[in-house]
Amino acid sequence: MRKPANGLAKTFDLIVVGGGAAGATCAGRLAAQNPTLSIALLEAGPSDRHPLVRVPFGLIWLMGSQRDWAYRTVPQTSLGGRCISVPRGKMLGGSASMNSMVWFRGRADDYDHWGPGWGWDDVRPHFEAVEEQMRPAPLRDPHPLSAALEQVHGGPPTPETVSSGPFIVNIKNGQRRSPVDAFLRGTNVHVLKGQHARKLTLTNGRIQGVETCGGDKIMARAGVVLSAGTIGTPQILMQSGLGPANMLRNTGITLQHDIPGVGANLHDHPAVAVHHERRGSGRGLTFAQLPLWALAPFQWLVSGRGPLASNTVEAGAFLSGKDGVAPQFQVHFVPTRIGYGKRAIGFGAGYYADVCLMQPRSRGSMTLGTDGAVQIDLGLLSNRDDRVKLREGLCALRALLRAAPFGQRSAPEVFPATGDDTAAVDAHIDARLGTAYHPVGTCAIGAVVGHDLAVRGIRGLWVADASVMPRITSANTNAPSIMIGHRAARLITQQIKAK
Repeated sequence: MRKPANGLAKTFDLIVVGGGAAGATCAGRLAAQNPTLSIALLEAGPSDRHPLVRVPFGLIWLMGSQRDWAYRTVPQTSLGGRCISVPRGKMLGGSASMNSMVWFRGRADDYDHWGPGWGWDDVRPHFEAVEEQMRPAPLRDPHPLSAALEQVHGGPPTPETVSSGPFIVNIKNGQRRSPVDAFLRGTNVHVLKGQHARKLTLTNGRIQGVETCGGDKIMARAGVVLSAGTIGTPQILMQSGLGPANMLRNTGITLQHDIPGVGANLHDHPAVAVHHERRGSGRGLTFAQLPLWALAPFQWLVSGRGPLASNTVEAGAFLSGKDGVAPQFQVHFVPTRIGYGKRAIGFGAGYYADVCLMQPRSRGSMTLGTDGAVQIDLGLLSNRDDRVKLREGLCALRALLRAAPFGQRSAPEVFPATGDDTAAVDAHIDARLGTAYHPVGTCAIGAVVGHDLAVRGIRGLWVADASVMPRITSANTNAPSIMIGHRAARLITQQIKAK
């Protein structure tokens, strides 16, 4: 990828807005497939060349930092008015530069709901091509607690069957391997960091380019690809006058084209956790473990091993509900003490696990307030069936942890440390429910974009990120987002060459 030079031209053939998982992949593949075209990638944040990005365990310090958009939802009605954290990466690589690097394609039948051209047989070749470059592999040196989970149901974990054990991750030699490394570096893409896109410029229904928050206008001859993510992409569309007519009029934005689906269909994997603590169980800050942590930086630098090479979410499981059908829940297991009070890191040792509902029915929306500010409503548990299922999921999680052969490392549940009765479970859900940080759906295929990812009613505009998912995949969304970027590059190239 190229760094911008002094006097860099303000016009390119293609502009990709957002350098996250899908955007970095899409830009790199567009450059490879169209070597004669000039391609610019606009990223609002800084570079990904930072120690906390390269060190897998560093993600715990990236959350809430300047490299995180650190969004929060509006009060969630079904959770007593609580606002929920929505971390999103603000740097090259986006959330793929601060996630837990867990690699799942999802279930094959997830893609049956995406429409023509997006079935399993359509997307599988792109997953295979992506994995040739990303090289996901089983986590090296998982903690003994993580390894022990495999003995409960047998691994590796897969959303297709009830299973458990250490996860497959995109880590190479103890370092994060992101789609920036796999697809963007070494290409002739002009990467413009610190360029926060504010809106699109268009004339007579055709995109002309991008205007940044700094007032720069960057023009595009062939078009623009929005890859700013499930929150950023609909925000840019709305600020450009492309979205639900009534909402835009209320914000004072001049309507360019009425697209009712922009910002709708927002959903995520709702998740609720339990905490276990005891000396001698998992990792944590204890006097006995001080030498381990003191030597950890040197161990990682020399060998790429040790606790800093952990992706934190080392293992997990896929569990079915009471009806015993295919898995409905995913468990994320962290063999490290994570506090349940105001401080995530504190003295003590233990382990943490959450359970999330893989196919929630609840839907929310992303809109703009009358002041133009982003309004994120995940609509968590707005469908009552999701609460019923999560009760089942929490019981299944506790059963898994009881069955795990942790031996002398086993620790008691210290929070919430209540029973499985409905009142206690509901109280815990109301007080502590969050998400797996997998927001999708706000520019869904079939509603906002066609199956070629072109925005309906607008020429020269495409969307390529998790916002196009009509329905969330049944596991972590990192790999599917990269697949979307990879497939988008081929679809966009076909459309450009057909003109």
